[in-house]
Amino acid sequence: MSFELQPTSIRSLRVARMDIPLLAPFGISKGALEVAANALVTVELADGTLGYGEAAPFPAYNGETQSRVLELLSRAGNWLPGRDASDWLDISSEFRASGGPKCGSALCALETALLDAVSRRDGVSLWRFFGGAGTELETDMTVTTGTPNEAREAARLIRLRGIRVIKAKVGGAGGPAADLARISAILEAAPGSPLVLDGNAALGRDGASELVRGLKSRGISPALLEQWLPREDLEGMRALHAESGWAVAADESVTTAADARLVAREGAAQVINIKLMKAGIAEALEVAAIARAAGIGLMIGGNIESILAMTASACFAAGLGGFGYADLDTPLFLAENPFEGGFTLEGSRISVAHIEEGHGVLPRGLLL
Repeated sequence: MSFELQPTSIRSLRVARMDIPLLAPFGISKGALEVAANALVTVELADGTLGYGEAAPFPAYNGETQSRVLELLSRAGNWLPGRDASDWLDISSEFRASGGPKCGSALCALETALLDAVSRRDGVSLWRFFGGAGTELETDMTVTTGTPNEAREAARLIRLRGIRVIKAKVGGAGGPAADLARISAILEAAPGSPLVLDGNAALGRDGASELVRGLKSRGISPALLEQWLPREDLEGMRALHAESGWAVAADESVTTAADARLVAREGAAQVINIKLMKAGIAEALEVAAIARAAGIGLMIGGNIESILAMTASACFAAGLGGFGYADLDTPLFLAENPFEGGFTLEGSRISVAHIEEGHGVLPRGLLL
């Protein structure tokens, strides 16, 4: 099931800085964030319909910054008025060509706002626009870097929420021994929980092998090893799967469709983590198609995003269907929610079934 967007003219585009504090620093192997330094994009159509998009740049990921996002989107506001919003693919290509390789989240925000505006105007939900395959996903929740005691308590609280799958960051200070201590502490608090172990490309081959041996010595079998090795080490990723026998997911290794083709050709991963913030929605659609054709599993994830961007991703994954893993938990780490609406979460089950137009998220308060 798919829908064709009807032509409609763009009246204006506005962009605003959006800093959202976190409940606690969100730590990964490459550092920690205390504030989600994001941006809100508003597209207004000629009939007054508004559409909203969010940019969530992650400088440690690709060098994209909030200031660069604001600059690129402000510039787009000069040439977008009068353009047909239903030609979002052409607009996306033009924006990408002018923005260069470090414009992924800005591009995602623009595409999201365009699709939200036109689908709202047409009375179509984004999950139906993306195919209507389904309306639910099971999300994991992340245990960030920290001490074993902190990991144990985080896992206990995750299970109290009714969330089954736990994602744990690995590859930080202390090496494999510290990772093993934290993982063991997590399983003490949440025995039987499937584990996604995310290295954010911080481990070398020797450290990865040591961690695999340590996990096996303790009888721990993770559900997924997410991007332990550097993004370019596809041979090492293939060897990691062969050594461990566990599924390996490519995250940092796959930003573009070209990356996905290379990973598929090299047999480097059994799963690809698609994040709309990497290179936008149009590129993500192509990555998903490449993965499916190659028999590679799909995961939907994100940066440090609010309910707006996470709901867009949920609509994308549920609508396309076939996503075996979902990591859409970051709204749970934010101290404020500047929006109304979005997906519902009961335990670990995300639902977008109630969304009737666009992504169903509206700004409130000072963002209006």
